[in-house]
Amino acid sequence: PFGDVRARPYRERRASLLDVLSGLPANSPIQAVSATSDRHTALTWYNTLQDQGVEGLVAKRAASPYRAGRGGAWQKIRHAETIDAHVVGYTGPASRPRTLAVQLPDGRIALTQKLAAPLAAQIGPLLAAAGPPRADRTSAGQPYTAVPHGIAVVEIAAGTTRHAVVSATRLRGG
Repeated sequence: PFGDVRARPYRERRASLLDVLSGLPANSPIQAVSATSDRHTALTWYNTLQDQGVEGLVAKRAASPYRAGRGGAWQKIRHAETIDAHVVGYTGPASRPRTLAVQLPDGRIALTQKLAAPLAAQIGPLLAAAGPPRADRTSAGQPYTAVPHGIAVVEIAAGTTRHAVVSATRLRGG
């Protein structure tokens, strides 16, 4: 009934979403995230909800249309900042990798911590389709199976790249 709403301002897209969600049963697991235009309320949420697993806030301009990927129309404000890293390889089977070899912004190649099952399942098909396996080593000498550069980008928890500990949080794209 709504058609493609991506070009509409955020405030209209959210109103449409809330309208759709209002038709769901009260006990539905699908619900809108909290939103406010009040700075004080947003700061209170940011400062008090981290213990409940809320990693931060997303600030969006009310008049902005939807744009895929990161853009100037919205900003993530997190307790733990992230950086992007190019996937250059993996350990374990390609279809269900144990860890990823990533190129960090400083040029080093490092292995991530063990991947969470959902992330491994998400990136596995990309790795499996990457072509014939080729052995390589990280900057610290750890072996991994190499893939072509640019096959994928993952989000890394910033601050985890010191002391050879790298935590991949999610797939960002190719």
